[in-house]
Amino acid sequence: MALSPLRQQIEERGASETRKDLFLCHAWDDRKGMAKELYEALTASGVSVWFSEQHLAAGTPMMRAIDKGLAASRAGLVLVTPAMLKRLPAAGVADKELSALLEGEVVLPVVHGTTYPALRDVSPLLASRSGYDTAEDTLEEIVEKIRDLVSLSEA
Repeated sequence: MALSPLRQQIEERGASETRKDLFLCHAWDDRKGMAKELYEALTASGVSVWFSEQHLAAGTPMMRAIDKGLAASRAGLVLVTPAMLKRLPAAGVADKELSALLEGEVVLPVVHGTTYPALRDVSPLLASRSGYDTAEDTLEEIVEKIRDLVSLSEA
């Protein structure tokens, strides 16, 4: 999979102590399941990730915190699940996050429990991006590839 344009854009955004490597966009329904599992695997491998379940403090204005998280992240990681495919047409929070990530053109989809053709029916722009699929690679393999993408851009 050709990810070099994404790598170049991540490099241009640069690393810093205050900037996260990735912003994890996910459906609300996945926050305690696959999204949490992906977040934990990425952070265990040394990738810094903005994840609402960890970075959205109680009492904080949610949309403003998400906005700051998007601004402070070098790239976006979109966890595409059946729940995400249901939520995007409703134009809720996940749709707003995805819109911001697509506008910035630094976005990487991870498809889990669904397919790229199903994603294409909901978001042709996201489906057109190179990414990963848990039907083809294990979560550990995907995390390693993402870590390599991020770490190569820090060199």
